[in-house]
Amino acid sequence: HMKVTNVEKKEKSIVALTVQVDAEAFEAAVQAAYLKNRGKLSVPGFRRGKAPRKILEGMYGTGVFYDDAINALYPDAYDAAVKEQGLDDVGYPQVEVLEASKENGFTFQALVSVRPEATVSQYKELMAPKAEVTVTDEDIEGELKPFIDRATRLVSVDRPLANGDTAVIDFEGFDNGTPFEGGKGQDYSLELGSGSFVPGFEEQLVGLKTGDEKDLDITFPEDYVPELAGKPVVFKVKVKEVKESQVPEVDDEFAKDVSEFETLAEFKADLGEKLKKRRELQAEQDFQNGVMEQLVAHMECEIPDAMVRVQTDRLMEDYAMRMRSQGLSMEDYMQVMGMNEQVMRASVQPSALKQVQAELALEAVAKMENIEVSQEELDAEVQRLAEAYHIEADQVKAAVAEADLIRDLRLKKANDIVMSSAKVGEPPATEEAEKAEPEKEEKKPVRKRTTRKKKTEEPAAEEAKTEE
Repeated sequence: HMKVTNVEKKEKSIVALTVQVDAEAFEAAVQAAYLKNRGKLSVPGFRRGKAPRKILEGMYGTGVFYDDAINALYPDAYDAAVKEQGLDDVGYPQVEVLEASKENGFTFQALVSVRPEATVSQYKELMAPKAEVTVTDEDIEGELKPFIDRATRLVSVDRPLANGDTAVIDFEGFDNGTPFEGGKGQDYSLELGSGSFVPGFEEQLVGLKTGDEKDLDITFPEDYVPELAGKPVVFKVKVKEVKESQVPEVDDEFAKDVSEFETLAEFKADLGEKLKKRRELQAEQDFQNGVMEQLVAHMECEIPDAMVRVQTDRLMEDYAMRMRSQGLSMEDYMQVMGMNEQVMRASVQPSALKQVQAELALEAVAKMENIEVSQEELDAEVQRLAEAYHIEADQVKAAVAEADLIRDLRLKKANDIVMSSAKVGEPPATEEAEKAEPEKEEKKPVRKRTTRKKKTEEPAAEEAKTEE
């Protein structure tokens, strides 16, 4: 039914395909669209759904069923055309219908984004800085703090309120004698000095005792909600309870209560050890990211926008799944963060670009190293995924295309090759970076020698940055 009538290569890894679907297939799809939609169109003198197609086309125009017919035929025609041309499409195509008629069927043009061929000029012995990991006594105190906070009790006391105490209060705000919206609370626990209420509110509670009542004169800040900004109001407040924080004695007994250790010293040592491991992991992660940035800086590639769009969609979907797992919808999250979808997409887009760049650069390495994936390696990966997700190997095979698994494993092997030879240190300056700061370089010839241990072949670091 389908034939490709024209193929044209365009810039940035885009191929324009012109595809024709023959008149016979188009007519069958138009007839199917008529049968599906005739019940929705009313014609005087006919019971709903009984009007012949000719009459409907006469009333609503010949093309009344064309859109539905095209939508039904297009996906398969597109897939067949891409397959026939051997294109590896990586994004959503842009499609334009060029013609649709009874005599000629319909013709469309699709702009297909294809996987670009990247080249890398260097991938071994790349350099990136790596942080030295240290853990101080202060850091360990910081790790201990949440345990202390959790064990801190609020206890009712019979004395005037002081800063740091918690007041349990009833309050109501009046604007010229009239209560205003959102200005009322009952049995509200307010920590004095926390700054969680309007400036001036907490300070005026200091010295009050249980049972005391007081009118607080408050002027709202200028940057408050418009209806109250800069207004003088009165809050009527009643203190119902005064509570103080009783911090536990931090000793061996405390350590026994909050951990599996017998002494405070052991507990602290363990907290320090765990913090060190986390920091080492982070330092390694940052180092690997730095190496990857260097690899991308040595890459030449024209990346189609659609490829970054698809990756952005994936990241948005990942976000949405994480939100759902915490019982939040994406809408709620965006509202809390004061974002809309456009802003959210713009914030994840740089990460999407980096991931696409890294993948293309590693593909180039895999090609240069002639990396193959054996059947054993593939089986082992299926087994690993099955165990990780607690499902059967067959379910993994049904859920993930074998080609995708092979690609992932090739990239993993390429990544291992890049990382195994990477060195810790400041990366050499690229020629472009040097051109950008000639006067600095002349003043400090020493730096010129030390930063350029090896002249990089491609001055692409700046380009990679501007792409982002």
